[in-house]
Amino acid sequence: MVKKELVQRSPVRLLEKITEGGLKAGEIGVLAAPKGIGKTSVLVQIALDKLLQGKKVIHISFNQHVSYVQSWYEEIFEEIAKKKQLENERVIAEECIRGRVLMNFNQESVDSDVIRRSLKSMIVEGGFKADSIIIDGFDFSKAERGRIAKLKDFAKELEISVWYSCDIPDPSYYDKHGIPLILKDFEDIIDVVILLESKPAHTELNVVKEHGNYHTQNAVYLDPKTLLILED
Repeated sequence: MVKKELVQRSPVRLLEKITEGGLKAGEIGVLAAPKGIGKTSVLVQIALDKLLQGKKVIHISFNQHVSYVQSWYEEIFEEIAKKKQLENERVIAEECIRGRVLMNFNQESVDSDVIRRSLKSMIVEGGFKADSIIIDGFDFSKAERGRIAKLKDFAKELEISVWYSCDIPDPSYYDKHGIPLILKDFEDIIDVVILLESKPAHTELNVVKEHGNYHTQNAVYLDPKTLLILED
């Protein structure tokens, strides 16, 4: 399979379909689940889909070292390439590496304004015109509404989409729309909310909010072994 065909047939297209075109520039999406369900895997698959399209991605981790995040990209890319018998695998892998920046911050010790300045310097002055920012391991229980609002303004200014992961505490509590209560103070700022739930045969990705619309059942599935998004 050639790269163009891989992008066209990517199961990420399923996510875009049920989220009315996917996450757009200036929007925030949240992938929420208890620990260990597969949030990082899904975020990396979303990022790789962008990279395979020739777009640039900045991946920020608040709980994992850069080398660990890098291994996620390598393993998932190799799994996809093997499954799809991708032509020119090594060349495409190098293209993806050049299109991404991996960063690591401590949420409690690094001010959010410092992070935004670093990102703007990289994107504007450094010429790394990112299409998306992935923020993994961010603790919403310690977050401030103003911080999320400022990031959304930042995303709008630079025309970037932002995906967060969110750990749902156990026991879990949700509002009437299925939104985790840990996100209640930010729910109006967030454009897309996807829940991951482990089932015996697979992991479900349920889109419970997309661009002002709420859903009770709108699922895509993960393979329980590879954690890859399953094709329709």
